[in-house]
Amino acid sequence: MTQQANTAQPTGAVAKFLNGIERVGNKLPDPAIIFLSAMLLIWLLSWLFSSTTFDAIDPRTGEAIVVHNLLSGDALAGFLASMVKTFTGFAPLGVVLVAMLGVGVAEHSGYINAGLKMMLKRTPQALLTPSIILIAIVSHTATDAGYVLVIPIAGVIYYAMGRHPLAGIAAAFAGVSGGFSANFVPSGIDPLLQSFTQSSAQIIDPTIAVNPLNNWFFTSASSVFIILLGWYITDKIIEPRLQATKVDGDTDNLPSFDEVTSKERKAFLVASSVMIAGLALLAYASSGEDSALRSPNGSLTDFSAPLMQSIVPLIFLLFWIPGAIFGFMVGTFKSSKDMIDAMSKAMGSMAYYIVMAFFCALFISAFSQSNLGALLAIEGAQVLKALALPSYITVIGIIFLTAFVNLFVGSSSAKWALLGPIFVPMLMQLGISPDLSQAAYRVGDSSSNIITPLMPYFPLVVVYCQKYVKDTGIGTLIAMMLPYSIAFLIGWSLFLLAYWGLGIPLGLQSSYTYPG
Repeated sequence: MTQQANTAQPTGAVAKFLNGIERVGNKLPDPAIIFLSAMLLIWLLSWLFSSTTFDAIDPRTGEAIVVHNLLSGDALAGFLASMVKTFTGFAPLGVVLVAMLGVGVAEHSGYINAGLKMMLKRTPQALLTPSIILIAIVSHTATDAGYVLVIPIAGVIYYAMGRHPLAGIAAAFAGVSGGFSANFVPSGIDPLLQSFTQSSAQIIDPTIAVNPLNNWFFTSASSVFIILLGWYITDKIIEPRLQATKVDGDTDNLPSFDEVTSKERKAFLVASSVMIAGLALLAYASSGEDSALRSPNGSLTDFSAPLMQSIVPLIFLLFWIPGAIFGFMVGTFKSSKDMIDAMSKAMGSMAYYIVMAFFCALFISAFSQSNLGALLAIEGAQVLKALALPSYITVIGIIFLTAFVNLFVGSSSAKWALLGPIFVPMLMQLGISPDLSQAAYRVGDSSSNIITPLMPYFPLVVVYCQKYVKDTGIGTLIAMMLPYSIAFLIGWSLFLLAYWGLGIPLGLQSSYTYPG
């Protein structure tokens, strides 16, 4: 089976630029060493700036921001004492490992393989890319499910269809992470960002109220825009460039797509029926107003809702149970030991990621404790404010500044907690509503997710790529995702300006202007 696209590899300026990015990026040290080096650099910078007095006010405390010296005796002692807790408490680690235990059973039993084979018969190849990006975007509703499910499965699907698997991974990564703020379905991130927006707006107007779905119409329209733009980039830029990249992964572990036997079809039907029954039971259990799966205010989508906090365990169960049923019915599992072996193989493939996650967790903890990230965000926002540019230029500036800060501070809510109290009141004084400020922030926050190795899930995507192309490195992934990032940043910014110019509502009870 040929795994490359049928188009000629481009040799123009764009291809040469991306090839250069890949060569330079792949000469960088291993991601684990990068995280370790970055942590040591943060320690040094924290020592250098700890004696400096800054005028910037930390909006979280209302006091002048202070850089904490991580090389002090107390800080180093605390670092050693909390190292294990920092690693085991690293959120992406638990998300990935627990989900992969269930997915491993479903994969090694043949359940996922059978489902993909049947699905591919019904999916026109011409619509494969937009379908993948759409699924990736919708996966935001289930917190981080897209990173552990949609991205690796996209690679499998592309490989099965005779297309380059890295193109599938790129399209899914672009939808999951680059299009993070594009979604038809409201999710927990909406009320989370709204809470920071409202508190920031109340600095100017204590009576103002912001609707949690104040950007819903815009994020829904953005979904269509991101799907179309991602589709074009994948099929016209990324996959042709991958033409010369040979798939050299372990062929024994790459998916085989022969015809589905009647035994497999029957087992898949039974296993999937159990999964659907489980989902129906979950829907029934969460439907009541007094359901234990709802948050105290009755919402199912708040981050505080037990349902949202149970997404990863639910992914584990919804793949482990049908995977086990399928395995025993078709004979790939002869005993419970076979099932445990499947889970062990899944964990074995995660060994490299676990090592990277260790150093990543230490770096992120150090960056947060030092306050350097907060200083970077606040000083950048103050510079933008001091420029006193026209409102539409200021909005574009906010998008680009957010995209830059996102390269260093990955958490969407953490950045908005820092930037919101500066941006929102500043723009309100220019007559721009908090709703528009939040929409601009969301565009910038999404666009650069896919090109920073400091994003916690970035090393995991490298691991997915190495399954097919062994020498995939940081440079390979950055070069592959850079066209999406640039196009999303520029195109999505212009899309917001056009959306604003046409006066289409941003969301529920939203506005573009503040009459203060």
